[in-house]
Amino acid sequence: IEEPSLYTVKAVLILDNDGDRLYAKYYDDTYPTVKEQKAFEKNIFNKTHRTDSEIALLEGLTVVYKSNIDLFFYVIGSSHENELMLMAVLNCLFDSLSQMLRKNVERRALLENMEGLFLAVDEIVDGGVILESDPQQVVHRVALRGDDVPLTEQTVTQVLQSAKEQIKWSLLR
Repeated sequence: IEEPSLYTVKAVLILDNDGDRLYAKYYDDTYPTVKEQKAFEKNIFNKTHRTDSEIALLEGLTVVYKSNIDLFFYVIGSSHENELMLMAVLNCLFDSLSQMLRKNVERRALLENMEGLFLAVDEIVDGGVILESDPQQVVHRVALRGDDVPLTEQTVTQVLQSAKEQIKWSLLR
């Protein structure tokens, strides 16, 4: 059974401000080799790193992107993809990382938290299908899956608080 193409993400990329790959996950074989992927990454970086817009059409693909300090975030879909869906993925990824990195979304902090990034992307997109666009849910699930993903004290407190309340209610039943 074919998944509806509306929800298909072809790739999620994060490049640094030289256009070098920090993270890349391709969900199909549009660019089957690493060499082709890197050429594509250079191309989108060159086309997007000086512009303020958020959407580009390139090599027959829809590219939505966002930059922050020394990072460039890209979500790529086919040319007939719904930009709003791709944008929802991009914003969810960015907002999730922003929470996980305590708003410190830059290269060094990201490199120190690659495990959290991998987990977050897996929560948002699976096999190119969009699963989640709510950053709260993503951060929560990543926290449950990865023990060494730093969370702000506030989040930890919230989790403990809700656990306490659940225990309290189960005792009252």
